[in-house]
Amino acid sequence: MENNSNNNLGGNNVAANDVHVKLQQLQEAILSGNIPQMVLNIISYALDLRSSDIHIEPETNTVRLRYRIDGVLRQIVEYPLNIHPAVVSRIKIMSNLKIDEQRIPQDGRSEVTTKDNREMDLRVSTLPTVNGEKIVMRIQDKSRKIPDLPELGLDAHNLEMLQDALALPNGILLTTGPTGSGKTTTLYSALSRLNTIKVNIMTIEDPVEIQMDGLNQSQVHPDIDYTFAYGLRTALRQDPDIIMVGEIRDQETIQTAIEASLTGHLVLSTIHTNSAVETLTRIDNLGVPPFLMAATIELIIAQRLVRKLCQNCKIQFNPETEMLNRVKKAIDKIGTPGIVPPNLIENPIFWKENPEGCAECDGIGYKGRVGLYEILRTNNEIRKMILDKASPLDIEEIAMQKAGMITLEQDGVLKVLQGITSLDEIYRVAKRMEL
Repeated sequence: MENNSNNNLGGNNVAANDVHVKLQQLQEAILSGNIPQMVLNIISYALDLRSSDIHIEPETNTVRLRYRIDGVLRQIVEYPLNIHPAVVSRIKIMSNLKIDEQRIPQDGRSEVTTKDNREMDLRVSTLPTVNGEKIVMRIQDKSRKIPDLPELGLDAHNLEMLQDALALPNGILLTTGPTGSGKTTTLYSALSRLNTIKVNIMTIEDPVEIQMDGLNQSQVHPDIDYTFAYGLRTALRQDPDIIMVGEIRDQETIQTAIEASLTGHLVLSTIHTNSAVETLTRIDNLGVPPFLMAATIELIIAQRLVRKLCQNCKIQFNPETEMLNRVKKAIDKIGTPGIVPPNLIENPIFWKENPEGCAECDGIGYKGRVGLYEILRTNNEIRKMILDKASPLDIEEIAMQKAGMITLEQDGVLKVLQGITSLDEIYRVAKRMEL
């Protein structure tokens, strides 16, 4: 059950020294045992550090507070175990959860408004552990601006392929990747380009993460049988031009999406696979005949998020021979001419994070994130391979050589050579080619 309540917090548009003041205030609240102030400081400090999730984890002797910043967890402070029940109770009160229920997980929600009038939605999850209840709070900034596609990390080549697909009158466009890889943000960014007075755009989501004017957004409720498939069938009766489905999870949803595509609608959605080509295998496993896949799937985006190097303190280095060979092979396998700027190959420069960091990145060496993109744009040759049930490896080879696809690793290497991110970050999320 999810409920709402309202709380007011300090703004997060602050200078670096103010961030350290917030940490000191949090530590003082812990020492004084001021639980309400402590909880507000935990959330306020998380907003200042651009955190997406807050983890409050009881251990044997202490409770650990960690923030997920740019996709990586970072420990902030610890506090005594004896005050943890009071902290849990306070957070449960904020999100209207049952204070006396400690045996089962609970989910709730709390809406907060900062002093600079930014609206935040906290999705709260509690989980019983052997040391007490763990709490995770997901921070959703409802007032944040949707980045345009180039700001997400799409280079000119990938952007052109995506724009061509978005201009189609019908078909299915899919984004794929693990949880937290930016799939929904990519879809919102695409929808913001399609959002004009001339089209009716329907979205079926779980939950509606960002509200956009001009879109008809609906949230599913599986507990009352309002599922993605049911919502999609209903949307087809609302005279839509474009439909966005939050996630394709089952056979019924993909079949309804295919029906929508065949009847003249552009359908955008997400699906969970590891690469663009593997998405075709996943759709096949859901029972979709090859002729329907070939007729409807227009574009598949596989994506990951990596941290961006702090441009203020990044340092130059020379990678080992094995890594240089790996980078060279990734570049050599790019089949489309003109994607790689000549200067990046003639004089390659490699950068990595400064382990000491600086004030600009709060001592981390990274600041912000950027997307890696692998885009499979179907053409007639790939459609014929789908009809012939060709292997994923064969389809991937043709996609790279004749359909302009670059892999996640290749896109990452290009961003490394441009000084945007590091090799460590790329190979943290991307599969390596065989040497």
